[in-house]
Amino acid sequence: MNPLNNHRQSLVLGIVLALVLTLLIGGFHFNPLGLARWFHIVAGVFWIGLLYYFNVAQTPAMADAAADKGGPGGAGISKYVAPRALFWFRWGAVATWLGGAWLLGPKFVGAFTLGVGLEDPTHYFLIIGIGAWLGTIMLFNVWVLIWPNQKKILGIVAATDEQKARARKVAGLASRVNFVLSIPMIMCMAGATHGLPFF
Repeated sequence: MNPLNNHRQSLVLGIVLALVLTLLIGGFHFNPLGLARWFHIVAGVFWIGLLYYFNVAQTPAMADAAADKGGPGGAGISKYVAPRALFWFRWGAVATWLGGAWLLGPKFVGAFTLGVGLEDPTHYFLIIGIGAWLGTIMLFNVWVLIWPNQKKILGIVAATDEQKARARKVAGLASRVNFVLSIPMIMCMAGATHGLPFF
């Protein structure tokens, strides 16, 4: 069986290839911090990649499909694409946050307190802390605002047309807030160790 014919097998193959490259390049010297960083980045690409897909491709396409009275509509996306994408989206959010917490390790409290009371001449704790808080707000939005409302929209849970209309507004606004917050969040995550782009 060709692993490239299945997305789960392709994911496993990518992980195996990365591990093989690690062994070939430098042997196996277990680095938990390096593993945490890798896990956090891969999970983040899943999460934020889907966030961008929803905001710049699927949502506008669904609006166009709804407006096209003679077209096929968005039923195929609602039935087959959205539930699968939302599965990877919400669990990618959890994995990204947990990977970030793992990566911060003993710096976790310093980050979430924005370095208050700590000697922080490079502003590392302030910058990474802002990024961590933005990511936490985004995780909250995914699980408390987006997913429960998407279940109503997609018919996973029963809802009246009025409830579905309200759910569309809440989920759409929360997703758009996450889209906006993701840009400064990524800047802070990279900027904490590599420098912010504006100073």
